[in-house]
Amino acid sequence: MWQIDVDTDKCVGDEECVNACPAQVYEMVDGKADPVNADECLGCETCVEVCPQGALTVTEV
Repeated sequence: MWQIDVDTDKCVGDEECVNACPAQVYEMVDGKADPVNADECLGCETCVEVCPQGALTVTEV
């Protein structure tokens, strides 16, 4: 299981993580990435790699 944290102060809503995530974990909510399907996370960290602002962290729990 994976914990996904979005730093909303850093997130600029460019949707890079939304488009890159193979498990469709993210949706845009109020202009920010929101891991609405966090239970589907594969832990691949593709979202972390594509986020130019460094707003995402994925941690195994």
